[in-house]
This record gives sequence, C-alpha cells and structure tokens, in this order.
Amino acid sequence: MGKSDSGKNKAGDGMNETEYPLLRCATGGLSYTLTVVFYMVVLLVVSFIIALAGLDSSSDAYLYLSYLVSPIAIVITLVLVFRYRAQGPKDVLKVKCHPKYYVIGLLMIFGLLFSVSYVNDATIKFFELFGYKASEATSNLPNLDGWNLLPAIIVVALIPAVCEEFMFRGVIYANAENGAGSVAAVFITGFLFSLYHGSPEQTVYQFICGCCFALLVMRSGAVLPGVIIHFINNALILIFYSCGLVGADGYLELSSTANTVMIVVSAVCFAAALVWLILDRKAVQKKKPGETGKFFIWACVGIVIMAVIWIVALVS
Repeated sequence: MGKSDSGKNKAGDGMNETEYPLLRCATGGLSYTLTVVFYMVVLLVVSFIIALAGLDSSSDAYLYLSYLVSPIAIVITLVLVFRYRAQGPKDVLKVKCHPKYYVIGLLMIFGLLFSVSYVNDATIKFFELFGYKASEATSNLPNLDGWNLLPAIIVVALIPAVCEEFMFRGVIYANAENGAGSVAAVFITGFLFSLYHGSPEQTVYQFICGCCFALLVMRSGAVLPGVIIHFINNALILIFYSCGLVGADGYLELSSTANTVMIVVSAVCFAAALVWLILDRKAVQKKKPGETGKFFIWACVGIVIMAVIWIVALVS
C-alpha cells in the first residue's frame, strides 16, 4: 500500500485491524450498554419534564419528546465513545461507496416495507398461541396535517434514522466486525437492533431489517446508504398516514388485486437486493478467537435491560 493510502480503506473493502487498530469488540458491546442505560436515564428526565409541564399523552409535545429520547441517548453515547475510546467518526462512519449500493438499498427498503413487513402478522399469531394479546393498532404519531408533516419528518423520520444507523451500523457493527467477523457482526447488530426497539410484535421484522442494513454496510463499507433507506422507510410511513392511505390494520388501503401485485413485486425486489449483496465479491473479516465473547460481556447489561422490557411488553 502506497503512502497516500496509509490509514485509509477503499469503499466496500470493509474495515480491518491494520487500518483501524482501535476498533474492538469490547467497545461495540459497551456502546450498546451505554445506549440502553442512557436511554433509561433520558427517559426518566423526559418523563419528569412531561409530568412537570402536565402534557397530555396525545399532545404533539409529548409525542415529539418521546421520539427524541432514543436519539439523545445515542448522541450521548457517541460523544463518549469518540472521546474516551480513542475512536473518531472517520473510523466507523464511512460515507463513500459505489453508487450501486444506493440502488440495492432502494430495492431492499421497497421489499421490506411492502412485503416483508407482513411477517409482523405471523409473529403476532405465533405469540397468540401462548396467550399473547396483540395491542390495538395505534399510530402514536403527532399531527401530520399540512405543514405539520415537516417537523414530523425531521423528528420522527430523519433524526432517528441518522442516530440509529450511526450507532448500530456504525459504531456497534464496525467494532463487532473487527473481532467477531463480518458475518457474525451482521447477525449481532440485527439482534441488538431488534431487541432495542422492545416490541414483541415487530421482533422478527426488526431483526430482518437490522441484518439487511448491516449486510448493506458490510458490502458497501459505508453507513450512508443505510441512513438514506432508513429515512425513506420512516418518511414514507408518515406520508402515507398524512395522506390517509393507512387503514386500521396499519397497512395501505389497497384493493386485493393491487395489494397482491404490490407484495409480489416488492418481494421480488427484496430478493434481488439480497442476491445482489450476497453475490457481491468483497473482502470480509474473519472471526478472531475470544472476541465475540468480549462483545457480549460488555453488552450484557444492555441486553438484560432490554430483554426485561421485551418480556414485560409480551406478558402485559
């Protein structure tokens, strides 16, 4: 490698120990635990503010504050990791990649949103076999009429997409990959991403989304495609609700024929995106002995907290 390339990594080639010696599995696990702990702390502070202000749970102020809890926790964690773990944004938040990965990302999110999302119904039916009672379908969204859609897109769609991708497919994935290996890191971040949302009904779907976004990062070597498709996913949901296109079941109100066509086409697009990524010839990192265990040792506190929240949501 020539002098001009020292310390740098070509887009899509992944990150390796030689170029980024400060990336560690322990840091990835610790980042998850810190995110969860700070989420709890920020939630308590926000709850106190809400109670002090006497905000109604259906008010826009209440809902916006609720949506900002997780991003605030993630930002605090990012600052601490970059400050005290000797890592910088350039180490884990690469943005340059081949344009084809944006095309793959669009195919992927189209499939996730319009076909794979139906896995939620199967998940609910599975839990119902054990006495689970599905919660009533509620949007939990602020006012989306007219110009009210703009702040909603910023707070509900853009900020969470940026923060979650930077944390899960940036810091956590990059550090996990450097010890557990690229393939294992995809499933690790998918698992943590799903657990972090604490929703039994969306467990499988969130796991699939988390793995797909991580796979996109593994092949592209950049977090930007994931940020964009994550934002598109969130924004489209808001736009659909704003236009009154979402029914009581949470899905688009379409005729049976149109719905069938949408599912088939989106499923084909999703399959094409996965095959394209899987067959993409890019170097991947191998697993290093003992490193996966270190990740989970440092992540265990966060995992336990979110597992308890998940179980409570399941049985309540």
